[in-house]
Amino acid sequence: MRPGQQLTLSIDHQTDFGYFLTDGEDTVLLHNSEITEDIEDRDEVDVFIYVDHQERLAATMKKPLISFYDYGWVEVTDAVEDMGVFVDVGLSKDALVATEHLPPYKSVWPQKGDRLYCMLKVTSRGRMFAKPAPEDIISELFTDAEEDVMNKDLTGTVYRLIASGSFLITDEGIRAFIHPSERKEEPRLGSRVTGRVIEVKEDGSVNMSLLPRKQDALSVDAEEILTYLRSRNGAMPYGDKSDPDDIRERFHLSKAAFKRALGHLMKNGKVYQKDGWTYEKQ
Repeated sequence: MRPGQQLTLSIDHQTDFGYFLTDGEDTVLLHNSEITEDIEDRDEVDVFIYVDHQERLAATMKKPLISFYDYGWVEVTDAVEDMGVFVDVGLSKDALVATEHLPPYKSVWPQKGDRLYCMLKVTSRGRMFAKPAPEDIISELFTDAEEDVMNKDLTGTVYRLIASGSFLITDEGIRAFIHPSERKEEPRLGSRVTGRVIEVKEDGSVNMSLLPRKQDALSVDAEEILTYLRSRNGAMPYGDKSDPDDIRERFHLSKAAFKRALGHLMKNGKVYQKDGWTYEKQ
């Protein structure tokens, strides 16, 4: 017997804390907490072999959500610096997604509740690792986008991050790409995001934007400026003459979007400008 095997074992004998199972040569404990259905009248039991928290070989009737051959969506349960993130694979023990399979920046690591599409690898010592699917594997889930999704909001899960942008698979199975210019911040790997389709491509994939539509963006951007103003007691060293790079660094807005939002606030009597500064009207 070795960790990671799915076996049908015979019941050797019962104890107060579970059953000892055998393959004819070795025995392994199936603890009461790992029994998922009544086996009192059975001679054999289908189990998964793993190494428990006390480093002992053990059996469970729980079936892992993924395997070496079967990929699936698993939920992140914890993140540990210098190790990676742990995911729930349906067993009493979580599997580790090592740092080598995660983005270099921890700010975009998956967080608890995020989901990754992974396979399971169990070492001879019983350590369980989950490995995110490469593009050729996750592409098996893709479906082509229809033209009528143009300008619609779609929700999906981010499955890949690269320097040129973020990839996600929508709930409909559509492959979507988000360019850095179409977001205010980079989404986390494994996070759920909702974006607007801005292009339907010939290969059936789409380009998406996480930026609000212009009519919505104006109020959102104006509110962000007002919030920043109030955090500085109603005065800030930014105005419609400010450097575009300074504006983008502070507000994550283009200068044009900043000026539109600022103009909206001025028109509504919320702020005024003087000597390159902007002040909230009291």
